Parts: sequence; structure tokens; C-alpha cells
Amino acid sequence: MYCDYFGLDENPFSITPDPRYLYLSTRHREALAHLLFGIGAGGGFVQLTGEIGMGKTTLCRGLLEQIPANVDVALILNPSVTALELVASICDELHIDYPPVAGSLKVLIDALNRYLLDAHTRGRRTVLIIDEAQNLSIEVLEQVRLLTNLETTKEKLLQIILIGQPELKALLERETLRQLAQRITARYHLSALVVDETGTYVRHRLQVAGFKGTLFTPPALRQIHRLSGGIPRLINVICDRAMLGAYAVNKQRITRRMVRKAAREVFSAAHWWRRNNLLRWATGLAALAAVAAVAWIYPPRYLGQTVKTRPAPTAKVIPATPAVAASARIATTPAVTVQEWLRGAGAQATAEATAYRTLFKASGLNYDAAAGTPCERAQSLGWRCVTRTGTWNNLRRYDRSAVLILHDAGGGRYWVLGQALPEGMAVLRADNLEERFPIGTVDPAWLGEYTLLWQPPPIQASDLVPGLHGTAVRWLRERLDAALGPGEPPPDPLSFDAELQQRVIAFQRSRGLNDDGIIGTQTLIELSLALPDSTAMSRAPN
Repeated sequence: MYCDYFGLDENPFSITPDPRYLYLSTRHREALAHLLFGIGAGGGFVQLTGEIGMGKTTLCRGLLEQIPANVDVALILNPSVTALELVASICDELHIDYPPVAGSLKVLIDALNRYLLDAHTRGRRTVLIIDEAQNLSIEVLEQVRLLTNLETTKEKLLQIILIGQPELKALLERETLRQLAQRITARYHLSALVVDETGTYVRHRLQVAGFKGTLFTPPALRQIHRLSGGIPRLINVICDRAMLGAYAVNKQRITRRMVRKAAREVFSAAHWWRRNNLLRWATGLAALAAVAAVAWIYPPRYLGQTVKTRPAPTAKVIPATPAVAASARIATTPAVTVQEWLRGAGAQATAEATAYRTLFKASGLNYDAAAGTPCERAQSLGWRCVTRTGTWNNLRRYDRSAVLILHDAGGGRYWVLGQALPEGMAVLRADNLEERFPIGTVDPAWLGEYTLLWQPPPIQASDLVPGLHGTAVRWLRERLDAALGPGEPPPDPLSFDAELQQRVIAFQRSRGLNDDGIIGTQTLIELSLALPDSTAMSRAPN
């Protein structure tokens, strides 16, 4: 109803799990990293829990967007089924044909096992994702555990990810499920957004929906966080109602009062009373705790008295060596904040073409904005784009610059060149403007979106299989040495021997890939990116 009024392409606060609207807070990034680890792990379980409305299903949809090409996924959204129905659903998800034998669990498991063995032979990995897993019965969970017994002599054939509410944690702690609990290789509990993340979350969804400018005032955003508790689904409900209210009274800005009115309309009377009174009690208790702490540290007889303090000792100045001075320049806080730097960069940072021109230049390429999209231009030059959502650890691993999309507090978008540096620092560049910041100060402005360039090697994946001999193997050894460090000198550098295959497996594990020793598309991309750009931004301080 209000989309045309605010100039939106669609409803920005729908509660459907659309991965385009996924906002990666610090905790959501960590949760996604655990799920990606689970896909690359060699069997077992990964557990992700979180309160209702915390964004688990949306995170799961975002995970599916990043699934490697050699991974097949069976996604179960309704686990309130019997063991027989669950295995049948898994077979249906994986398009496995099975005989129509009613009530035969063995027939289904045999068909699934044949499929998994064939997929393993073809170098493919299979992952089972069960959403709302807290609804699984004890009997079905035991059957799920038994599915991990489908294995070869070296590895398990099925990786299982369980996503659910906190009740799932309590369920898996039962004595009867201790065998399953022992097979969980990674656990993560997704918590609520903090107040700054709530504001960034709201602006992110508005920008994805096509909104330009600022809609919610800062006090309104703080009120949204207070009333929602930082739970994304409640944020969506409050914001949707507040926008409807603004439309009804012909307002272009949403205030704190309008947010409060919207929350009263969407929450039940009991929920509204409980939310407000719990917050008041929490605030009161925090104030009492602060007073008690002051009284304990400063007894009453000292309060109101003048405390005599000694003058601070004068620090002895020690001349710094050039190396120490350089290190100090990296570690010190920059003179400007990220938001100030973005505003100062102005048109240079808001022009997407400027960022890509700088990225192309860093790889020795000429960028022509009139020759199509940046990725089309890269492909015409024999290069490719890699566009992903990740963390600073991903960028640090590549040891090269990438185009980042940053956001300011007013909803503006900026395209800058960024690179992760040692000691928890990052360098940002907009054309000829460059500044270094602590990574933690950049995170609030960055949702994890990045694009970098890679040059496909003049070889095919079929040139890199165990047993082959040729110059392509030398290329492979160079990439592995760059990523893992030099290995033992091989008897024949041009031979793809068993020792080299083990190094390929080690490399795949370090990148969270399918560790099968086979050079597929994803492994080839990661290998190509293993050597840093010779013209990438310098990591030494100016």
C-alpha cells in the first residue's frame, strides 16, 4: 500500500526469508561461517540455534546462495514427520528414484546409500539441512544419526546441518541422544542485534527495496531496537506498521512517537505490557546496581569529600626506530572515522565506476565503463569476477584488494577499494584517497559484500587430475606453495603424484572446500587467487 508513496520497488519489511535482504551482523557472519564450515567438513553434524525471529531461515537461504557447485543439498523445512517420511523426503529432494514399497525404510536407505556412493565417486558432496529441527522426535533424530553411518572407509557420505530454536539445544542434551551430541562438530547460537546493528539492518532493507534517503529518525531507530529487543522479525513488523502509519498521515519521516504507536498496534496488550515493564525493571535494576557499585567502591564517609590525587608521572620519551614508528602508525586510530572519510570522499566513493576502474588498474587492466558491466568487461579481457558475501578473513586469505560496498548512517552507498591488513587493520581507497582503519570500525558500514577479479589459468580442470604429467602440474605446485608454504622437493615437479594430491586436500580444507583432492571449479578459482596481485595495495604504512 505504501510502496509507491515512498518510492519503493517492493515491501522492504516482509517476513518471508528472502536472501537478498540478509543482513550480516557480526553474529550472523559467524553463524554463516559455521554453516559453511559444516559443508566443507567431513561428515557429522553442525548445530545452529536461535530464538524465534532471529533470522535463522533467512541465513539458511543465504547459505544456499553460496553453496559450492559440487555440493548437492536436501532441504527439509517441515521435520514433523516419521522416520520413513523423513528419508522419503530426503530422496525426493535429491531426485532419487526408489521402488514404491510402502512402509519399507530399508528400501529408501539402500537407494539413498547408492546415490551417495555414486555422488562421492563423481566428486560431489551431499548435505542435508533440516530447518525447525526442534520439532524432530527422538525416534526421527535417532534415524538421522544413523544416516551418518553411510560412509566409505575414509569419510562419511552425508553432512547434516540442524537449524532450530533453543529447544533444540535442550533436546540434544538428553541422555538418550548422547551419541548424536558427540557427533556435533560445530555449534553456534544466534543472538539478537545490538542497537547500532538494528539501525543498519533497517537501512539495509530499505536500500535493497530501492529507497533513497533517510526515512527513520535516529531516535526512532533506537526506539525500534528497544521495543523489538533486536529481533529481526519484530523489527520488520514494527517498521512495516510504522511506514503504513506514516503513509496514512502523509509523512515522509518516521519519528519515535510513530514507532511507539505502531508497536502498540501490532503487539497484543499482554505483550506490550510485558515488553515495556520488563525494560523498565531492567533499567531500574541496572541503575540500582550502579549505585550499589559506587557505594561499595566509595563508602559513604568518603562521598562528598575532595580526593587528593598524585600528579601523573611524566612518561620517559624513548626515540623510536623506523620500524617501531611504522608499526605505531598502523596501530594508532586514524584522525577521521570511517563515516567522516566516506563523506569526505564524496563523489569519488559514490561512483561505482570509479571503484572498478581502480580495481582493474590494480590488476593491470583497462576499465571502460561503456563496455558493459564491470564483470562483462573483465570477461572480455580474459578475467572473471568473484562476487561474494563474507568476512575480513576471506579477504585476508586472498591477500588482494576488492570492491566493497559501504553504507553511511544516512543510508548512502559507497563503492571503495578495500584490503585486509595485518594486526586487525584494513585499508580503504576511493580513487586517489586512501586511509587505514581498525577493522572493527569498518564493520558497522560493511555488510560483507565484495567483488574481486581473478584470471582463469590457461589450463582446464581436466589437466589437473592425479596421475597426469605436464606443465599444468607445475602451475598447481606454485599455487599450493604460495598458499600452504613450500613443500618437500618432489622427485618429478611435473607429475601429479599422491603427495601432491594430499597437498590439494590440505588446501581445500584450508578454504572450506570439498576435500576430495579433485580440482573442480571452486578449487580452481581458489588456486588462481592463491598468489597475491603484484600491483595490489601495499600493506606497508605510508
